[in-house]
Amino acid sequence: MQANETHTDAKSNGWLWGRWSALGLTVALATAIIDQAHKYWMIYIYDIQSKGRVEVTPFLDLVFVKNTGISYSMFATDTMEGQLILASFAAVASIAMWVWLSRSATGRLMTWSIALIIGGAIGNAIDRLTLGGVADFFSAHAFGFYWYVFNIADMAIVAGVVGLLYDSFRPESA
Repeated sequence: MQANETHTDAKSNGWLWGRWSALGLTVALATAIIDQAHKYWMIYIYDIQSKGRVEVTPFLDLVFVKNTGISYSMFATDTMEGQLILASFAAVASIAMWVWLSRSATGRLMTWSIALIIGGAIGNAIDRLTLGGVADFFSAHAFGFYWYVFNIADMAIVAGVVGLLYDSFRPESA
């Protein structure tokens, strides 16, 4: 089956469903559901907002930050209209990624990678529509340097990008 994984699927795929679409849909939905379940638990059950900063390890804290922008709070907007624009951008990007997955995915790694990006984008878009910004919880730090605060959706997006980069640089299977 591995030899068949590398053939070009674009000719046999429709625009919205292809050879790897079932796996992609499963991974994207699982990613968004896990992200949303974690956010629900952190906000409404654990009640992270009332706890402030919770030290988990010497290099990781749990906090609650509502990011009204994108990475590093760029394009921050406190209006619902601004959040709708950012959520719409995530929806359009997710659709474009889905078409790419359906038409061009050549194997499991590429499928997982694209699906993780889609699931993460959907998870963060849901936050924008329901919370007015993206809920972030994980604060990594070392030697007085604090990295940005992130969530499970962000980790999925980064893992997807790393997977796509790895997939693009590895030699084709014989």
